[in-house]
Amino acid sequence: MQKQFIDKKISYDGSQLSSLWAYRFFQIQGDSIIAFCGPCQVELDKMVDLEDYQKGETIYSPAMLHFIIEHFEMDLEKTVLRQRLLMALIKEELEKKGANFLSRQGDDIYYKGNLKLSVSIATLTPVSTMIHVGLNLCTEGTPVPTVSLSEIGELDPADFAHRIMVHYAEEMKDIYQARCKVRGVE
Repeated sequence: MQKQFIDKKISYDGSQLSSLWAYRFFQIQGDSIIAFCGPCQVELDKMVDLEDYQKGETIYSPAMLHFIIEHFEMDLEKTVLRQRLLMALIKEELEKKGANFLSRQGDDIYYKGNLKLSVSIATLTPVSTMIHVGLNLCTEGTPVPTVSLSEIGELDPADFAHRIMVHYAEEMKDIYQARCKVRGVE
């Protein structure tokens, strides 16, 4: 699994959830996890989560740390499980650094019960599955009560992104190797 932090601001608007995005824009081919910082504004016409769409809820943050993951397979349920694993890894990494009062509810992370740290979605493209996770770096003007990474003690988004990408890639490798070391039973 390839991993890369893009060291330029990219505005996330939902269009990044399209097959081969990392290959088209950054020449990263194959399964990948890409991270970058930038604002987030997803309008209704780009909304992937139809529950949010039906409620008329848009997504906005003036600054987020984003992760885009692409796996070249067509199993959406496995991708949702990977999405939840990623959220658990993020929560675990924050707790290692001393963050308290975090909870994971499905595919989101909250602080002190009601302050939302993340947005997250998993979806299917014609050739792959994709995950987007955004973690607030700034909370000004967000449509729901939110918390930022810095407010819970994570001051270096690039370093944090690198740690998460390494951990996720190691988990994917370990899962693959676990599949390949067992014999079938009768």
